[in-house]
Amino acid sequence: MAYCYVCPHRCGIDRPESINDEGIFGSCGCGMLPIVARAALHIWEEPCISGTNGSGTVFFSGCNLHCAFCQNYEISCLNKGTEITVERLRAIYFELIEQGAHNINLVTPTHFTEAVLSSLQEPLPVPVVYNTSGFETLDTVRKLKDKVQIWLPDLKYSDDLAAIKYSNAPNYFATATAAIKAMYKQVGPYKMDDSGLLQRGVVIRHLLLPNMVDNTLKIIDWVAANFEPGQVLFSLMHQYVPCGWAAEYPEIDRTVTADEYRQVEEYLFASGIEDGFVQEDDAASTDFIPCFDGTGV
Repeated sequence: MAYCYVCPHRCGIDRPESINDEGIFGSCGCGMLPIVARAALHIWEEPCISGTNGSGTVFFSGCNLHCAFCQNYEISCLNKGTEITVERLRAIYFELIEQGAHNINLVTPTHFTEAVLSSLQEPLPVPVVYNTSGFETLDTVRKLKDKVQIWLPDLKYSDDLAAIKYSNAPNYFATATAAIKAMYKQVGPYKMDDSGLLQRGVVIRHLLLPNMVDNTLKIIDWVAANFEPGQVLFSLMHQYVPCGWAAEYPEIDRTVTADEYRQVEEYLFASGIEDGFVQEDDAASTDFIPCFDGTGV
């Protein structure tokens, strides 16, 4: 890939192979070799992904978004982690599978798409989860056809001004919704096994932000209008805590109020969306943020 157009920022630069090489780095701030901050079983995903053993999560460093409030900001924005080879990345998958992982969960992998594709040339014995911000190009989604069984996109914003302000993501809503439709076209209606583990499908995540109830209601409207019951799962997340540089934006420098969440939950239950998940109040805690200490890398 001589010039990088892997994400909607379309930087168009010749990314160096390694973070240690000289060259021009784009929006993600990374070279082509994957940087990983943690690889371990994770029990705090949706129940159909974590199951009883945990999801085999591989947390990549860097991101094609730089959300001001990111809970993983030390890896997504500060690029904390270890650069590894594609061969080591594939070996990590099998180490997690040997530990009992129900799936391999690639967290913010978009800027390393070429390395991910190389690591998945041969299929794995468990489903691959692509855990993404939703800010994806259709070309990148198409490249991953048959490599990814479970798409786990965020749908962060219906408000494009907020997307620019907090995540430097112009035209986010149109970009993410087009990508989600393409993801669904690839994998079709979600499928669970007899134990309730997701084997194939799309889980659309949305994190409720403080002072942004209308943003969330419009997300719910879009999901309800575009998918029938039994097609996708919708996960309403109540885990926002101010992280990263949220303190620079007073309007989001607090947790979500009980009244804000009540409004959104009632709207969701009346929306016609039948399949999915909600979170309890205690999810809004830094206790659930993993330790990015190089475990498993």
